[in-house]
Amino acid sequence: MSDYRVPLETTRYDGDPERVAIILPGVRYTPAAPLLHYARAVLLARGWTVQEIWWGDAPNQGRGEWVRQHALTALARENAEELLLVGKSLGTLAAPVAAERGLPAVWLTPLLTEPAVVDALTRASRPRLLVGGTADPLWHPDAARRTGADLLEVPGADHGMEVDADPVRSVEILREVTVAMERFVGGLAGRV
Repeated sequence: MSDYRVPLETTRYDGDPERVAIILPGVRYTPAAPLLHYARAVLLARGWTVQEIWWGDAPNQGRGEWVRQHALTALARENAEELLLVGKSLGTLAAPVAAERGLPAVWLTPLLTEPAVVDALTRASRPRLLVGGTADPLWHPDAARRTGADLLEVPGADHGMEVDADPVRSVEILREVTVAMERFVGGLAGRV
């Protein structure tokens, strides 16, 4: 069993101390990778403080609880009035935390094959953006639509939100995702 008390490696970018976003990476998709890099850029441009989580290898068993405990540890470090979760793939296993805590969230390539993730996305009361591609075997369009979340579904994009052997289209997709995150974050003010 993993020790959740092990200190998380984090990077912090200071902005408004009353608005803090926590970025939860994927298995081998760190906060430096394109989707999360631009999530951070969007948040910083909007004045948010950003706490990036850098975790090591997740355990093979109990990944959901492992991510949950790390998300709760990161949240416990904050006392901001407004909190936002941003997760990529493995990080989307924190969707139950967002639902329980009433937090808005951006979920990049959510694990829609995980019933706990789909359930949490569906019962969440705060705004959430789901981003996925039709070539991603972990993206299920019907499940995504049933959540009631804001959606960006990109035809032909894989789990990395890229198109194999088409780097120009992959960069265009990165732009689409960044624009969607910009709109979502910009629209949080005034949304219930």
